[in-house]
Order: sequence, then structure tokens, then C-alpha cells
Amino acid sequence: MSKFSDIINSEQLVLIDFSAEWCQPCKMMPPILKQVKQQLGDRVRILKVDVDKNPAIARKWMIQNVPTLMVFKKGEVKFRQAGVIPAPQIVQILQGFL
Repeated sequence: MSKFSDIINSEQLVLIDFSAEWCQPCKMMPPILKQVKQQLGDRVRILKVDVDKNPAIARKWMIQNVPTLMVFKKGEVKFRQAGVIPAPQIVQILQGFL
């Protein structure tokens, strides 16, 4: 697997879903993100990062609540929000950066 920094520094738009196994709202995100992927396809890369399994990444990006969605392009944070966000809203946000 590519290193996290390589992924977020790529030319491709990257959506990171910071989550945790024990988090109930986090369980709502996979079907939402699947819808986003179906609409945007290869124009966006979507990754899930478990904060308990990747504590260094969670610390670096100061993830205090899960789920937290972050959008990166060329290493820059373009968007960040904690909580469950509906698919149409995520698609609209991402389209603004494509």
C-alpha cells in the first residue's frame, strides 16, 4: 500500500474517511461513500483510515471526532468536516475541486 503522504500529495483528489470500529455513525459512511464513488468514479480516490490502527496519522491531522472527512489535493487540505454527510452533499463538495 502507498504511504499516506504519497496518496494525499497526488494530483488526484483524495477523500479520507477517518473512522473507528466502535463508532456507530462511522458505520453509516461506507454506503454513502459507495454512492459518491459510483457518481465520480476515478476522478476521486476514497480511503478509509481507522484512527485506532493508524494513531500517528490521526494525531498528525488532529482527528478528535469520528467520522471526519478530509479532502486533499496535491497535499493541501481542501475540506474537513466531522460527522456523517449525505452523499449528494459530498459529491457537490468534491465537484468544486475537480
